Amino acid sequence: MSQVEITIGLPENYEQLKTSSNRSSNWRERLSAVEELGKWEHAKIMDILNHRMTNDLVYAVQEAAYRQLQLLGESPQKPARHKGELFKGVNKVLLRVKKSLPAGHSYEEFKDKLKRMREDIYDTYEGDKGDEFDAWLQGVWSTLGGR
Repeated sequence: MSQVEITIGLPENYEQLKTSSNRSSNWRERLSAVEELGKWEHAKIMDILNHRMTNDLVYAVQEAAYRQLQLLGESPQKPARHKGELFKGVNKVLLRVKKSLPAGHSYEEFKDKLKRMREDIYDTYEGDKGDEFDAWLQGVWSTLGGR
């Protein structure tokens, strides 16, 4: 692992990074913000990193916050990967999206509509599932009732 230079204090773009770290519909932006914040040592940053480590739905973001806290000299407990649904009632939401489409619609149409209607769900599951996302979503789509 390469050495990261840690600076005491807050970065000039702290407010922007803080906002980015909480962007619910963009796990990549949260991940980038966590990695950038981890280069700075300050109590406010430690709070953000601890919050992302314990509350983010995307494991890659949790794990990055965990690593950054370690680099800052903390000894956090490694986060556990979420099991089950990341959003309560996600299958009902997915069914609603499917029913909103015409009969005979394609998986790609379903995927596109989900992304437009519920970007937060789409983004979170994409981040959580990684390379398995399309296979997972297509499997769910094919088993949902409706059209």
